[in-house]
Amino acid sequence: MSHPEASNPQKWPEHSQEEAMPADVESIGGSTTSDDTIDQLEALRTLNTRASRLSEPSLTRRVTSIGTTGTTDPNFEVDYEGDDDQANPKNWSLRYKAMAVAFLSFNTLVVVLYSTSYTSGVAVIASEFHTSETIVTLGLTFYLVGLAIGSMFMAPMSEIYGRKPVSIGCLFIFTVLIIPCALSKSVEALIIVRFIGAFFGSVMISSAPGMVADLVPDEKRALAMSIWSIGPVNGPVLGPIIGGFVTQYLGWRWMDWIALILSGVALILSCIMRETYSPVILQKKAAKLRKETGESRWWSRYDQKMSLGELLKLNLGRPFVMAVTEPICIFWNIYIAIVYGILYLCFTAYPIVFRQIRGWSLGLSGLAFAGIGIGCLITIACEPLIRRMINSHKIDPETGKVSPEAMVSIVCISAVLIPAGELWFAWTCAPASIHWVVPILAGILFGAGNTGVFIYASNYLAQSYGVYAASAMAGNSVIRSILGGVLPLVGSYMYAGIGPNWSGTLLGLLEVAIIPIPIVFYKYGYKIRRKSALIMRMQKDQMRLEGKRKRLVQRIEASATAEPVKMEV
Repeated sequence: MSHPEASNPQKWPEHSQEEAMPADVESIGGSTTSDDTIDQLEALRTLNTRASRLSEPSLTRRVTSIGTTGTTDPNFEVDYEGDDDQANPKNWSLRYKAMAVAFLSFNTLVVVLYSTSYTSGVAVIASEFHTSETIVTLGLTFYLVGLAIGSMFMAPMSEIYGRKPVSIGCLFIFTVLIIPCALSKSVEALIIVRFIGAFFGSVMISSAPGMVADLVPDEKRALAMSIWSIGPVNGPVLGPIIGGFVTQYLGWRWMDWIALILSGVALILSCIMRETYSPVILQKKAAKLRKETGESRWWSRYDQKMSLGELLKLNLGRPFVMAVTEPICIFWNIYIAIVYGILYLCFTAYPIVFRQIRGWSLGLSGLAFAGIGIGCLITIACEPLIRRMINSHKIDPETGKVSPEAMVSIVCISAVLIPAGELWFAWTCAPASIHWVVPILAGILFGAGNTGVFIYASNYLAQSYGVYAASAMAGNSVIRSILGGVLPLVGSYMYAGIGPNWSGTLLGLLEVAIIPIPIVFYKYGYKIRRKSALIMRMQKDQMRLEGKRKRLVQRIEASATAEPVKMEV
């Protein structure tokens, strides 16, 4: 089956929605669905099944072909048994869900921490392998690229095989590949193995947010996601703090051994967790019933689906098409990539400022990142207040919720904090006569702003593109990771050439120059979304779904008062 949607956005909704669904229920989802849409589809299918049972009570009812089970007989559909079914991850105990979110946050932290802990040993590695620091920094560049590319493969794999087995398998490979990094005899081998390891470690970047969404209801999701984000947001900051002391006292290879221990713990935690992906849970339940009863008609609404190859084709093609054809994606990719790139440039700038200019030791220079970490935690801790600010915006009458632009209001504030912190740091980091606490305090504003951008700009993309959110964010991830990996390569030359004061000023002015992007989207985002052919098509599909829901309700009401009519096969 071919999928033209990879090259033609106009065909995405039609093709991915209608081919992959059984019977006469159409999906809006393609390969990626939002939780709101999944809930709507489940409600629609429930109505469809109820209508079928009312109007066609005979077992010799009309049936249609479906993937592995042969029929879509509503009497044999497997679903959760009521709103309190403990098989549904959303009904698991609060204690277990809190534990699972904490586990996922830790696992993601390990993968991200390993990216920046490497930067603490760049000078030592360069000296040992007799090469330049720029070449050694490629280990960071290729790690970030590996995370971005891997995420695009891991997401569809988790849809086919389930989140748990894919997470366990990929984390196992990630853990094993740390060993050759610790034992590497050349910088080339180190860079290549780190890239491959990041490819598999990206499973936590792509799957963990979905697993959190699997566990919590809509009204608690923002809080749960904020708790989970403690790991991925603070991982880059903890990396050089831990890596600095480890490299100073034990050597750079010990950072790999410590990462091996941490990733081993993450692997164990993944084994402890249960499967959270409802489609896989229901598919396994249907397969178990078919095996135990010998009745082949047991089925779930997720049995018919695209193959892994088809999902990969869709997930690999669509993000890049959206990245160059959708104005929202184009401008937000530019904005987030610049912010992300400058953040990773700090992992080059801070060692220059605090080690070379201020004479700090390798371990102490890592502590300079504490200001950025505190800023990150402040933004996360303010989530309830931020949520109230978002909800204070006008309700969109079409959706009954605040518009996506409400998220951008937080990005606008963050967009001011970032250059404020950068310019503050630029003119207090040198000379060394300025007290060291002053530039570190600048990191609080910088860290708070970066966290606000990453969390709420991502939410804006997700709400704007709904079922295509994963594709929009995947394209953004690739672009920002490339820039985040490239800027540290040139950072040392820039700081050596024009000095830390003017280098920081240049970066701060660049961040000031892109402030209009979130402001324009906050003010005119609704009009911009209305001009997106993809979003308009998605909204039309939503209206069609609602129309079908109403017709099915009318059918149920009519069937309840009419005498059932038998239908032949």
